[in-house]
Amino acid sequence: MSSTTSGLDSPRQLRRAELASRRRHPAGREVVHTGPLPVSYYVIAIVMAILVPLGLVMVLSSSSVTQFQAGNSPWRYFQRQVIWAVAGLFVMWVALRMPLRRIRMFCRSFWLLSMGLMLVPFVPGIGVSVRGARAWVGIGPLVFQPSEFLKLAVLLVVADVITRRGSRMGELKQVMLPCLTVIGLAAFMMVAQNDLGSAIVLGSIGLSVLFLAGAPLLPMFGVSAGLSGTAVAFALSTPYRRQRWTSFLDLMNSREGDGYQTWQSILSISNGGLTGRGVGAGSGKWGYVPLAHSDFIFAVLAEELGFIGVFAILGAYVALIWAGTLVALACKDRFGSLVAGGVVCWIGIQTVINVGGVVGLMPVTGLTLPFLSYGGSSLLSMMAAGGLLLNVARNGR
Repeated sequence: MSSTTSGLDSPRQLRRAELASRRRHPAGREVVHTGPLPVSYYVIAIVMAILVPLGLVMVLSSSSVTQFQAGNSPWRYFQRQVIWAVAGLFVMWVALRMPLRRIRMFCRSFWLLSMGLMLVPFVPGIGVSVRGARAWVGIGPLVFQPSEFLKLAVLLVVADVITRRGSRMGELKQVMLPCLTVIGLAAFMMVAQNDLGSAIVLGSIGLSVLFLAGAPLLPMFGVSAGLSGTAVAFALSTPYRRQRWTSFLDLMNSREGDGYQTWQSILSISNGGLTGRGVGAGSGKWGYVPLAHSDFIFAVLAEELGFIGVFAILGAYVALIWAGTLVALACKDRFGSLVAGGVVCWIGIQTVINVGGVVGLMPVTGLTLPFLSYGGSSLLSMMAAGGLLLNVARNGR
């Protein structure tokens, strides 16, 4: 079957195109802009250079007390997160330096590998279940969550398919069907692991890329409505999930039960006041706010840094999203533009869902706060996504 009918060029064809490009440029390298870098490049780099170290400090602050009480080293989670951050720097550097054409060559293999890793949590003795979600892989001291890598893989594959068939965007079978198949298979694996929050984010990422590419609005509306209905059905499918919705809708009467975590989070945020209690001086992390180092790290941030600190952090996210949007709009390479737009949507959607759950405006989903929460897989994938943003900002003009 030809690439015209399959919609996916083979890696061999991409390799030939790269070699042809190198023949046109005797230096054998992809043409890279050597002029001044855009302001958006520096904004993205500076924001990440602030958020990642801040996240390390807050992971130490929010986890040291409970780890000490449990008989572990107070530095335990901090040390692990530092290792992931160092690995993230390397991955970010690779994502920044690798030509976009070569990234396209490997994106389908990355998706297949990520899908394969999604099966590993179901293997007895290797899969790790946390709070009812069997979504982690544990091999000795190494514990990671494959779904975080799958989010990035789906983004890249969807952008790649659209780039190849962009001229046929109006034909549902040519673009939307293969993209929705990729998204649907990945989301199904996440739901099978009982990780509905990640499935919602992944679906939102994929649909955002389709929307940015100019997919027909009527089919997009139908697909969005169908996926939203499916998500609601899954959210109400078990007593545990229904109770979460009930506690969200009636937090005052459930603050001693299922709404305890959110209620304590709100109390911690209110205790922060204008300037905060100071780093390390918060009280919510003393066991009052469960998962203070991961899903609910925003509550610790608000208590210790206050309203001013929260305003600055949220401003950093807004600056990152703004700069990423400028990068996507300025990029002349369609694949790069869609990747940048998808990364921006990913960071924005996950930040809103996490913060919304912490402050009681949305149901708790178990998602991390990008760059700040404890979680090596999340940090690694986010730093890789940040590297892609920098790549597009640097070479996509």
